[in-house]
Formats: sequence, structure tokens, C-alpha cells
Amino acid sequence: MDVKTYKKDYIYSYTQGAFPTIELIKNKHLFVDKVIMHSSFKNEVVIDEIKSYIDNSRIFINDKLVEKLSDKGNQFIIGVFKKYECSLDENKDHILLDNPSNMGNLGTIIRSSLGFGIKNIAIIKPGVDIFDPKVIRSSMGSIFSTNIEYFDSLEEYKEKYSNHTIYSFMLQATKSLRDESFINSPLTLAFGNESSGLDLKYLNENSLIIKHSKAIDSLNITNAVSIALYEYSSKKSSY
Repeated sequence: MDVKTYKKDYIYSYTQGAFPTIELIKNKHLFVDKVIMHSSFKNEVVIDEIKSYIDNSRIFINDKLVEKLSDKGNQFIIGVFKKYECSLDENKDHILLDNPSNMGNLGTIIRSSLGFGIKNIAIIKPGVDIFDPKVIRSSMGSIFSTNIEYFDSLEEYKEKYSNHTIYSFMLQATKSLRDESFINSPLTLAFGNESSGLDLKYLNENSLIIKHSKAIDSLNITNAVSIALYEYSSKKSSY
């Protein structure tokens, strides 16, 4: 995995809560700028783990700042870090998200992908900032175990990762997810924007449909990704 900090003046983001902060420090401690705790935070196990990765000079108590940065009243620890860039592992399977616009959905997808063993996510711009605190919180820190790379277009992604077979999930597809074996490797599972889906050009990328009843127009994107990941995982583990 190729990881580097942003070339411009450092751009920072932050975690909210103990679990995402621990995941940040465990996986990306080199990018951690500081950890800010509320004076009421007394979890010695968490504090000791933090100190095993970073020294005391980067740990601060600041009640007002923690309260200001916390969306929820029960978040008593903040991890401030330098944003970084990652390249994807070209030999591993990928998730591709074209124009993701909902931060909560993106975080949930990152977490689900990691749960099914996919640690590489491509994002076709425009897309929300992966380091927005809402994305980090909804991923429960899974983002710090995941490689995420932005691209200006599908063509740019395909040029860089030409060894991947893309499977696009679309309502216009004729082949059902259940009929796909996923024998090609490495592969990419592609999903579109929450409201508009994928562009019709993706029909040429081994398009698949997750069939459901006519009582609804479409599945929520997070549900669709989870269903696809479950089928993918089940079939990949069978050979």
C-alpha cells in the first residue's frame, strides 16, 4: 500500500469517540497530530493503548474543545490527524463507488466492505470527503484499515487497474446477482450514486441486478452493497 500525506500544507480531520480514535492510532499513528480528551474520560485501558502508540506530548485535556467538536454528548475523546492519500492494492478485489454523496452511507459501506474482506475502495469524483468526521464515525474507524483512492473518471480507474474485471450493479441490468459466479480475479464491484445510480455506460461492465419485489423502486445503497458483498463472499469462498 502506497501511503503519503497531502502535498499542500497539511489538512487535518478528526475522529469522535474512543473506538474510532483507537482504530486511527493503531493503523495510522504516524499521521496522528494529537489526541484531545475530556477530563471526565477515565478509561485507563484506552488511555494505556493510546500511550503505547504515541507519546504524552501529543495527548491533551481540553473539555471545551472536545465538547465543541463532538456531535454527540457522549464523545469524550478526539483524535486529530493529517489527511493522507492511498493507492489501492492492484492484486486485491475492489469496491468502486461512483459519485457517493451521503457521508453516513459511505462510512457504512466502508465498514461493510472491510467486514467482507475488501480493503480497497475506489471513488469516482465528485464524491464526499472520506475524512469528514461523519464518514469516520459511521465507519466506526474501519476507514483506517482501508485503502481509498479518488479518480476523475471510470476511464482513469480502468487505465490504472486494467487487470480488474468490473461488475456493475444496475437496475437496467438483465443478469441477476445470483447467477454470477465471480470467478474472475481480481475484480471490482461497482455501485452508483444514492439517487441516480450508475451511468448507462456501466451496462458494458458485466452489469448485474439485485432482484427485489415491485413494491419498491430500488434498494438503499448500503443494503445493496451488503447484499452484493454477501453473495460475492459466499461464492468466492466456495472455490
